[in-house]
Amino acid sequence: MADIIQLLPDHVANQIAAGEVVQRPASVVKELLENAIDAGSDSIKLIIKDAGKTLVQVIDNGKGMSTTDARLSFERHATSKIRSAEDLFQLHTKGFRGEALASIAAIAHVELKTKQPNDDVGNSIIIEGSKVTDQDVVVTPQGTSVSVKNLFFNIPARRNFLKSDNVELRHIIDEFHRVALAHPTISFAMYNNGSEAFNLPISNYRQRIVNIFGTKTNEKLVPVEEETEVLKISGFVGKPEFAKKTRGEQYFFVNDRFIKSAYLNHAIASAYDGLLKSGTHASYFLNLTVDPQTIDINIHPTKTEIKFDDEHTLYAILRSAVKHSLGQFNIAPVLDFDRDATLDTPYEFKKETVKTSAPSIEVDRSFNPFQEDEPVKQSTSVSYKKEPAESWESLYVGLESKGTKTQQDFSEVHFESEEATVSMFDKDVEQTHTTYQLHNKYIVSTIKSGMLVIDQHRAHQRILYEDYLRHLTVKGALSQQLLFPLDLHFSNQEITVINQLKEDLEHTGFVFSNVEEESVEIIGVPVGVPESEVSIILEQLISDVENEVPDSNFSATDLLAKSMAKSLAIKTGQSLQKDEQEHLVNKLFACKEPNVSPANRTTFVTMSVDELDKKFI
Repeated sequence: MADIIQLLPDHVANQIAAGEVVQRPASVVKELLENAIDAGSDSIKLIIKDAGKTLVQVIDNGKGMSTTDARLSFERHATSKIRSAEDLFQLHTKGFRGEALASIAAIAHVELKTKQPNDDVGNSIIIEGSKVTDQDVVVTPQGTSVSVKNLFFNIPARRNFLKSDNVELRHIIDEFHRVALAHPTISFAMYNNGSEAFNLPISNYRQRIVNIFGTKTNEKLVPVEEETEVLKISGFVGKPEFAKKTRGEQYFFVNDRFIKSAYLNHAIASAYDGLLKSGTHASYFLNLTVDPQTIDINIHPTKTEIKFDDEHTLYAILRSAVKHSLGQFNIAPVLDFDRDATLDTPYEFKKETVKTSAPSIEVDRSFNPFQEDEPVKQSTSVSYKKEPAESWESLYVGLESKGTKTQQDFSEVHFESEEATVSMFDKDVEQTHTTYQLHNKYIVSTIKSGMLVIDQHRAHQRILYEDYLRHLTVKGALSQQLLFPLDLHFSNQEITVINQLKEDLEHTGFVFSNVEEESVEIIGVPVGVPESEVSIILEQLISDVENEVPDSNFSATDLLAKSMAKSLAIKTGQSLQKDEQEHLVNKLFACKEPNVSPANRTTFVTMSVDELDKKFI
């Protein structure tokens, strides 16, 4: 039998490797920004066109590369970061496997310009699909510029899997934030389709967070500092009252590298135990510094997951550090059950001397409460004359005559006779309710064939969804004006999402008086929407647009209706009156699709009498 195993060509191997390294334009942004940081840059520019599909360019002022290094940088497993396998456990750089540039060059048109500080001219290399088409000397500033054009040009199937420009741009901004937050000592700038999106100067860590997420973020931050032999923690956590429904502003950095860790995230959540409302998540921006020998970075192609040697110790230290910071800055409640706040000494009386004399009490022993005409004397020397009270017998004077008159008045009252009506139903039959709420979650109702069990949260979602969809389509929703304008604060990218959906939001009943860079002023809300729920609705809507990753054919109207229905629907655990239960049942079965919620989940189940009978066999 002939041999069937053969070595793959280099360009095919590079395309396969690119499938792991380059998933979308944001992956290219991450790899190029990390290379610029490893080059020792203190100023980095990111230029994006068409959400990275047309162009991703990163320009830095680092140390640059020689002619040979520039050529070798596009070869597989060619790296300047490690020399032996032992170096994998002493990593102090971002990239180390030497696959990024080779993978990117296999699926895009790449142009590299680089110059070292002591050279007069630089080098330029143009690669298309792993093939070097041009290499020449070029005049260029110190540092490196890498342009990646026409991503996935030779893999059209992969290009078709990319989402809409808004979604892909959101992923790029996420990667930009992760790199910029980890390196506040480097200035970053980002340009999208010719306009400046971010300009982050060199600053401290707190100022970098504020520059990215808005000036109002400054008042939400609580500093966290802890240093042990195992772990050093620095950064900030958010105050509980500013917790959000989404997990957007949660960042862990281990040795200046962004990571995702559900285990460490649980440590933060447990530190906030009892401080957060149900369903909300606190923000945090924490830098963890550990010995590189105690972690393994090379367990995931994107290097966002890290394996720790002793996770349990890190969990305990992180939890206690966050809990200590919340208590130190009077965020957490005082756990002194015997403390009486009325006995606390005010600060302004701290230096006052304590009075040793006993308080005196004066009593007017000559006071007689039954004395009518004589004035009452008090210790304050204030006197007044008590009006003589009428005799108690006078209360009953004329009572008999009044009673006689009352009886005569009543004898002259005539009552109208009610019209005799014939009822279709037997009045002796007692009216009974046909619904019952089970565990404040399900509504049980009787039907002709048996029993109906309705999920109240999903059913109300379906009702609200169809109502909002109808308002958005007809564009005739009613709005209730607010007595005072509602001023809400968001980050720049969140304001961008609100501007995109502003017209649709107005069709549902929202009235915007002003939308600025970091704030939104609302003077009207849809009828039935509480003022306290407005910020929650908008946060949920922004999260749905950013994180649900709808494809290019999605309907903004449909997404808005779903998001508002999800935010305002009756929650599990909410008690309903009998008339509310019956109204919910009637409204559900008046919907066009009562069987499923907007998320295509079952809203009710039926159980016939035969099925119930089988349970008792």
